[in-house]
Amino acid sequence: MKIGKFATENNISIDTIRYYMDLGLIMPEKIGGHYDFDNRCKKDLNDIFDLKEMSFTLNEIKSIFMFKKLGKLTAYQEIDYFKDFFNTKYKKVNQQIEDLLVIKSKLEHNVEYLSSKEYKDKFEIGIDIKVLDILKCLKCNKPLILFNGSISNNQILNGILRCECGEEYLIDDGILFVNNESNYNDDKFNYDVIGEYIIETDLDYLKNVYSNLEWIYKKLDFEKFENKVILDLGSGFGFFLRYIYSDLPDNSIYILVDDDVRKHRFLKNMLQKSDCQKKVIFICSDFLDIPIKDNSVDILIDYSGTSNYNFEHDNFLLKLVDNYVKDNAFLLGVYILFKKSSFNSFLNVKYKKNFILNNVKEEIEKLKYKGINERISNGLDKGGKYESYFKDGEKVYTYTIYGKR
Repeated sequence: MKIGKFATENNISIDTIRYYMDLGLIMPEKIGGHYDFDNRCKKDLNDIFDLKEMSFTLNEIKSIFMFKKLGKLTAYQEIDYFKDFFNTKYKKVNQQIEDLLVIKSKLEHNVEYLSSKEYKDKFEIGIDIKVLDILKCLKCNKPLILFNGSISNNQILNGILRCECGEEYLIDDGILFVNNESNYNDDKFNYDVIGEYIIETDLDYLKNVYSNLEWIYKKLDFEKFENKVILDLGSGFGFFLRYIYSDLPDNSIYILVDDDVRKHRFLKNMLQKSDCQKKVIFICSDFLDIPIKDNSVDILIDYSGTSNYNFEHDNFLLKLVDNYVKDNAFLLGVYILFKKSSFNSFLNVKYKKNFILNNVKEEIEKLKYKGINERISNGLDKGGKYESYFKDGEKVYTYTIYGKR
C-alpha cells in the first residue's frame, strides 16, 4: 500500500514514517515513483511501537533491528542477546525511577514549604509627611496643605492636598493623583505581568535587560543616595527600582512618576510585601505635570522614560523636566536607539532624531551632564510583549549613561 494509506491505518504521520525510513527502521520497496508498504513494514512498525512503550530510544531500536536483521542469530543467541539488552534497559529505567522518587520527594518538600508561606502586606506605603515640603501647586506654584486626610506612621494614605488658590490633589490608597481621578478599569489588567513578560519575551532581549541592570548596579555608589530626592520618570512596573530597592538608604526619597495607575498599584502591592520599607512616593501624572518644586531633585532616573515619551513627541523629555533638577544632580539614563530603520519602522520620521546616538548624547550634554560611566548594548532584533517598536529589519540597542553635572 502507498504511504498515505499506511500512515492512516497506523495512526501515524507521513513525516514520522519518512523519518523512520531515513533511520533504516522501515524499508519499503520502491516501485516506480512510489514506496510500497507491505506486511514486513507493518511488523517493523509494530515492533517500533512496542519498544518505544518500554522507553527505548530510536537509536537503541535501530541497534536492535540491526542485530535482528543482519546478525541472523540462532534462537538461543537471539534470546541471550535480547535478554542482556532488556536487562540493561531495565536497570537503567529502575535507576531513573529511583532518581525520580528522590526528585519527587524534594519537590513535595518545596511545594509544602511554599504553600505554608503567606505573603501579606507588611506595611502600607503612602505619601510621607516630609514630602509636602517639596510639593507645589501646578497652577500657582504655592505649597500644598493636607486637608481632611488619614495618616498612618507619618504617611498620608488618603486625603486631599489643597492650595490656597483652590486647586486640590487627591491621595487615594497612598497614591497622589494630579487629575484627581483614581478610577481605572483593572478588569483586563494582568497582575501576573512579570511571569508573563519573562515567558513571552525573547531570551536575548531579557539577557540584555539583565546585563544592563547588573552593569548599572555595579556602577552606582549608594552612599551618594543618602538624604537625596530621586525622581524616576516613567517607572512602569519598577524593573529598575526593584533591582536596587533593598540598597536604597532609608533617608532617601524615591519619587515614581507614571500616568498608568494600574502599574503603580502593581508595584506598590509588591513593595508592601517586601522585607524592608523605603520612602517611595507614587505620583500618577504626566511628565510635564509633576507637582514638585523646582530644583528639588538630586538624582534623575530616566530608564527609557524619555525614549517612550519621544515615540510620540518631538521635544527631548529631559529638557522639558529640567526645572525639577538641581544644578549638581546625577543622571542615570537608558535610551532606546535604532541602528537600522526598516521601511515599516515603528518610528515616525519627525521623531527619529531622538533615537540616534549622537543626537541623544548632544541633548544630554546641552543639559551639562558629563558621563562618569557609559555603555552601549549589542543590537537586538526581537523584544517582548511591551516592546512593540521591534519590526522586521529593525536593529535596536540601548545607550546607558551614569553622569553628573
